[in-house]
Amino acid sequence: MERKFKKAISLETFIFLAALFAFFYYLSSKMGAINLINTFMNTAYALLMEVCFYIMAIAVVAGGLSSILSEFGVISLINKLLSKLMKPIYDLPGAASVGVLTCYLSDNPSILALAKDKNFLRYFKKYQVPALTNIGTAFGMGFITTTTMMGLKINGSIKAALIGNLGAIIGSIVSVRIMMLFTKKKFGLESMAVGEADAEKTTMDLRPVRDGSTFNRFIYALLDGGKIGVDMGMSIVPGVILICTVVLILTNGPGPDGLYTGAAKEGVKLLPLIADKLSFIIKPIFGFTSGKCIAVPITALGSAGAAIGLVPELINTGAATASDVAVFTAICMCWSGYLSTHIAMMDALGYNDLAGKSIFAHTIGGLVAGFSAHILFAILA
Repeated sequence: MERKFKKAISLETFIFLAALFAFFYYLSSKMGAINLINTFMNTAYALLMEVCFYIMAIAVVAGGLSSILSEFGVISLINKLLSKLMKPIYDLPGAASVGVLTCYLSDNPSILALAKDKNFLRYFKKYQVPALTNIGTAFGMGFITTTTMMGLKINGSIKAALIGNLGAIIGSIVSVRIMMLFTKKKFGLESMAVGEADAEKTTMDLRPVRDGSTFNRFIYALLDGGKIGVDMGMSIVPGVILICTVVLILTNGPGPDGLYTGAAKEGVKLLPLIADKLSFIIKPIFGFTSGKCIAVPITALGSAGAAIGLVPELINTGAATASDVAVFTAICMCWSGYLSTHIAMMDALGYNDLAGKSIFAHTIGGLVAGFSAHILFAILA
């Protein structure tokens, strides 16, 4: 992206310094300066070891899978079968359903490996590519979320989880459609994602293949796709560590016995506090049984896994019902920690200038997902 220039020292320099000082002063006043520094470092390390390498592994597997699916025509087949369905609903080619399935079975960033595969991208126009972040995130960790919710010890948990999936689908449609309002203005409607040169060499009735026997093509496609996954995994590391560290500190609470020890993933509970102040707005929309339920969608902003971990305790204490489980499923699937991964994902795709718009679209999509699940449960239960 072309860089712009500003005066070396301007008003924004001092505004930024003041905001940065206020931010760290607030955190250190709660946690202690030494504990804050230790928590930052330990959380960053934990994210690298537990999240980033995990995401890289997912990206390698997804990249290899998508590459062999492209090599042997499976993506072409899926595109033919689902194009009439995906186009009117999402304004995406049928091949996007491969990304949906991949993310549903794993996590949001697994769609990045697909988005770097030219054989996959040849079905897309430029304005559709940035929206892959939104649709991938909307289905990220879907399988894990759904099975976890189904296993809760509460009547109607299976029905609630399935209704939550419907809510997430509705939310994904809203998120993608809003995002495309911005991308259509930026890229227009005609430009293809793979470029004019590639578009002239192939048509939708033909697909490029590698040289060699069937076995060699399989191996080379698998390895080439895996290499793309490694590149994607490396490119997402800075965003995950930097953004997710801050989100977790703002979301989580102190360590054991309410004390700060400098351990990883301790925090000041600022986001749940803000949510509590807005409960008079949030609770009617989602129909939560208790104000405590707000902690789940707030936590899902940074980590779907952490949000899911809150649900059993809410069930055990009677703070949540099956209706709440439907909403939890929809929001945890649709948001799926997007606040901590969206910027990194958009940066990896090369559209970091659209990250803010992507986050805005997905915020609306997640709210619609939760609201839809609440209404659907009331109708179908």
